[in-house]
Amino acid sequence: MEKDAKIYVAGHRGMVGSAICRALERNGYTNIITRTHKELDLCRQDAVEEFFAKEKPDYVFLAAAKVGGIMANSEALADFMYENMILEMNVIHAAWQSGCKKLMFLGSSCIYPRMAPQPMKESCLLTSELEKTNEAYALAKISGLKYCEFLNRQYGTDYISVMPTNLYGPNDNYHPTHSHVLPALIRRFHEAKVSGAKEVVCWGTGTPLREFLYVDDLADACVYLMNTYSGNETVNLGTGKELTIRELTELVAKVVGYTGEIKWDPSKPDGTPRKLLDVSKLESLGYHYTTELEDGIRLTYEDFLNNPMRAER
Repeated sequence: MEKDAKIYVAGHRGMVGSAICRALERNGYTNIITRTHKELDLCRQDAVEEFFAKEKPDYVFLAAAKVGGIMANSEALADFMYENMILEMNVIHAAWQSGCKKLMFLGSSCIYPRMAPQPMKESCLLTSELEKTNEAYALAKISGLKYCEFLNRQYGTDYISVMPTNLYGPNDNYHPTHSHVLPALIRRFHEAKVSGAKEVVCWGTGTPLREFLYVDDLADACVYLMNTYSGNETVNLGTGKELTIRELTELVAKVVGYTGEIKWDPSKPDGTPRKLLDVSKLESLGYHYTTELEDGIRLTYEDFLNNPMRAER
């Protein structure tokens, strides 16, 4: 990407989009275009096509999405599928129509089969059934990456897709019921510490294994790959390291400073038993993460404490 190229970051107010903007600025890119949801509703095809026809961005990072944790995904299946599929198709199609040089589509590791061989290689996509609790979101994301692939094959575009593992970091969503596991734990343990609660009850058994990537490492990888990678196959973005939800919970409690008892409610769902990405392709392309989990959690907790609007959501 040329330093003065016009770069559109869709979803710049979210955790991922804002991190990509920071990474672009750190790397000297000076012509970054953004639009708030109020300024541009990505679910409206006419508005998206008008925006692209007028602005004609050279490069696009598609980080906009309707996201949520296990409860939100389970309760709003239709909403997650419709909104994600509509917005990504609108953006990718309008980018192609306007002659965009290159687009990066950001998916999620939940696209891989529930019982995929671990760690999950990019090639295991669509080899068996998905995890039911986030099937709708996964199907929408699979459609987006496949549309990028099909445009490449039919029209010779240079559209790539990346599949991040579980992300966390500054500007995360700390909503008590609609957030992902790590920010939800930060809020829960912080409130328990402040209130002096003697115990905190967590969902499930604590046995599922998960991998976490600090969002600024993700953003650096995205900018790096936009400049170095082309291909129809997606690229996994992760650390290649995992821990149990129980271990994660104890680590968050330690960072936050909560010293009460942690109990588990096995009547609540665990989700996928294990979800570790094979990152050998990413590393062969020359990128490796830099932020270890405990350090990243400390930085995220600082964001929670210093960003009251995020903490109140």
